[in-house]
Amino acid sequence: MSPRRSAAGFTLVEMVVVVIVLGILAGLALPSFLQMLRNSEVSTAAESVFSGLQRARAEAVTRNGNVIFSLGTNSGWSITLADGTVVETRVAAEGSANVTVVAKAADGTTNATAITFNNLGQAIANVANLARVDLTAAGGTKNLRVTVGAGGNSRVCDPSLATGSSPRAC
Repeated sequence: MSPRRSAAGFTLVEMVVVVIVLGILAGLALPSFLQMLRNSEVSTAAESVFSGLQRARAEAVTRNGNVIFSLGTNSGWSITLADGTVVETRVAAEGSANVTVVAKAADGTTNATAITFNNLGQAIANVANLARVDLTAAGGTKNLRVTVGAGGNSRVCDPSLATGSSPRAC
């Protein structure tokens, strides 16, 4: 008679316990993961709008003429020449489909969706020029703002920070 050998491996009960523990951990991590994704989308959208504004300004200087930056649905945008020729576009689905955008003119109350840059890279004086874009996402904690100065320069800032407390404050 040969001695009885024990089988190496896991029992069904041990496997079920491991699966339950992993399920609980995944359930606890999911909200934080979704919040991180939404915050990342807000950052992506803000950087995209900022880059688009910078590109439009550079195109105006390069082409020695007026160039229009138009904010579209959500965080989508387009850059067009004065004659209507499209230079570049971006759709919101490119990494920031869940972002909500509120665009305002310099007075802070008038809705605005476009800004025109002249051959010197300055914003052409117009009451309805785009001056501020606020970006948020449901489920996220990060809110960002893209501002356009009178000279045409733009920057990304965080409206939740107190003014003067950080260079990132608005």
